[in-house]
Amino acid sequence: MTARVPVLLWTDRTDAYRRAIEEVGLANRVELLTLARAETPTPDQLARTEALMAVGAPAGLLPRFARLRWAQAMTAGVEGWLALPDLPAGLALTCARGTHTDSMPENILGALFFAAKPYRAAMEAQRESRWVASVAEPLRGKTLGILGVGAIGAEVARLASAFGIKVVGTRRTPDAVPHVERILPPEGSDEVLAQADFVLLLLPATPATDNFIDAARLARMKSTAWLLNFGRGHTIRDEDLVAAVSGKRIAGAVLDVFRQEPLPAAHPFWTTPGIHVLPHIGGPHPRRDSFVAALFVDNLRRFLDGAPLRELVDRSRGY
Repeated sequence: MTARVPVLLWTDRTDAYRRAIEEVGLANRVELLTLARAETPTPDQLARTEALMAVGAPAGLLPRFARLRWAQAMTAGVEGWLALPDLPAGLALTCARGTHTDSMPENILGALFFAAKPYRAAMEAQRESRWVASVAEPLRGKTLGILGVGAIGAEVARLASAFGIKVVGTRRTPDAVPHVERILPPEGSDEVLAQADFVLLLLPATPATDNFIDAARLARMKSTAWLLNFGRGHTIRDEDLVAAVSGKRIAGAVLDVFRQEPLPAAHPFWTTPGIHVLPHIGGPHPRRDSFVAALFVDNLRRFLDGAPLRELVDRSRGY
């Protein structure tokens, strides 16, 4: 009988992953090892683990896994993994790209309506029992610019098209995307910024995107435009955004991701009129473990069979 492959689930909730492994018939091919996130792998786990699923790992740990060949990140972003000074060169790293497509597009549309409609003003007037007549600006005919059109951006474009919103965007490989009128390479970002009434950031965190939205690029936007960030906090130069919103150079911003989370209480985003802080609600989903589990077991089967893995991270690109 072939020996079962030791697989370490380094997470607090393992039920969805155990169930998925059993449902696809892999239970007899793997030996499941489990570990709570706050705990450190035991010497036995370090010696025997060949596949790992985890949110991340501290520096100095991964090289101690004697037989580790594949790590599945439980998140789409892997900047924490790639920042490790001792990330083993031969370790296959896969991410959870594509597991947010149920929740994030809905939250992005919510932010879009929040920015476009006078709901904020109405709630503020209600606190003072004031009736303030207003006319809601229609979304039909507006332009949504998406920087970083991937699976999430494609779904946002599909939903936005139902409201008559024109969508333009950028992506690394500027192939046609349904419901996106025009796709440009990253070098065309300034053109997208100039056209858009709403700019949605879905960029990964890489050296090329750090501080991507700075004073110069904010100046490319319309004074009536809104910035929505559901990608990575590092893509915005914080002080430049505060200055642009405070100076009415853009209409405002809805932010769901930040350089430091939780956002420090003293950060000016909290108190700048026109900047609206969301506590990273974009991606979480009550059943997200089941989505990640589906990807994980597909990759686990591929790993056991020696087939190419899905969502393999390109270290040179950073995602």
